[in-house]
Amino acid sequence: MIGLRRKIDRILSDWKRETGRKPLIVKGARQIGKTYSISKFGRENYASFISINFILQPEYLKIFSDGFDVNRIVKNISFINPDFRFVEGDTLILFDELQECPSCATSLKSFAIDGRYDVICSGSLMGLNYKEIESNAVGYKTDVDMFSLDFEEFLWAKGYSEAQIESLFEYMISVRPLGQVEYTTISDIFKDYMVVGGMPAVVDKYISQGNFSGTLQLQRQLLLDYREDITKYAKGLDKAKILNVYDHISTFLAKENKRFQISKIGKNARNRDYVGVIDWLSLAGIVNVCYSLLQPELPLKGNYNPDMYKLYYQDTGLLVAALDDEAQDDLRKNKNLGTYKGALYENIVGDMLRKQGYSLYYYRNEKSTVELDFMVRDADSLVPLEVKASDATPRSLVKMTDGRITDIHYGVKLCGSNIGFNGQFYTFPYFLTFMLRRFLAERNVVS
Repeated sequence: MIGLRRKIDRILSDWKRETGRKPLIVKGARQIGKTYSISKFGRENYASFISINFILQPEYLKIFSDGFDVNRIVKNISFINPDFRFVEGDTLILFDELQECPSCATSLKSFAIDGRYDVICSGSLMGLNYKEIESNAVGYKTDVDMFSLDFEEFLWAKGYSEAQIESLFEYMISVRPLGQVEYTTISDIFKDYMVVGGMPAVVDKYISQGNFSGTLQLQRQLLLDYREDITKYAKGLDKAKILNVYDHISTFLAKENKRFQISKIGKNARNRDYVGVIDWLSLAGIVNVCYSLLQPELPLKGNYNPDMYKLYYQDTGLLVAALDDEAQDDLRKNKNLGTYKGALYENIVGDMLRKQGYSLYYYRNEKSTVELDFMVRDADSLVPLEVKASDATPRSLVKMTDGRITDIHYGVKLCGSNIGFNGQFYTFPYFLTFMLRRFLAERNVVS
């Protein structure tokens, strides 16, 4: 691997500088680079880095069998591997694949109180019974969410500096169109990002060789790995139902009305029979769930229908990999998004919003005459977002920003056009979505 720069690197450095820092749990889907980033950080910042993987090294599952006293745990680890060095005040212990050893979560309180050794845990959310971990370690841990590479990290991988990326935001915040060279260049890179996605192994291959060769095979293997993990970790739920939902995500995204409907994925399928399935896929880091708002008003939480939702892949590259072979050929050879254009743009916008910390909501009125793809908020207003696969007039956005809805002061159109503002809504190219939260926070200050 070429050593991809990740935002988690800065988070880990900030955590190490904290006084009285608590054990850290890095949560995220499988194969997004958690172990690589934590291991690199440990080797570079500690006199001793101890990595224990509960899947590859099952002998360590017994280190908590004598209780949770730190001295006893350290002694048990040392008996298994006497080469490990425990330097007080300068040792990082990584407990990897935490989902295989729930008892490890109970030990975090002891490590937090003891304070001699830093501890980071990571694992696939597919197997993490987080309610159990939460109850065992409440108040004695810090949680961090990690995702596949966002577009800013992808630009870093392509060699772009922070100053160059900051210049994009300067255009955005001042509402000035990008220059033709900047717009065309970044737009082309973004199209590659849509195809490649943000899974580190796929990005690494694409960057190293400068083309798409072999990336589809890696992506499809990841999809198969997810299927295998579902059958392995879906305890207490009907695995067939989880797989049934998982296998139909791209089918519904290809439809004009992208709402996922349980009743249409199988004979006699009903919502009540699939209780917990959507939450499981969401917590596992496989999907982003976008719920339908009941009313276009604040607050967002509590103002949605839990039975009406859209499902997006958390990584758009995996959505691309789920398409048929003919679509793959057209997409990779000709950069033609075809009939999936709307689905891909909507999926990647949802992915970029989620990676900024947003929960996802959309709005459709009862007559289906108005539909906004996403609804977010700034400090004091509701902000409707319309994602357009073409440069057509965003009729729903025009209606929602005409001044008649109290909580809506303006909107945002995301499309293949340059930056602009018409008095009702801002227009931004898709690729600037990764800066949207910052823009919404700072626009009032600038204006």
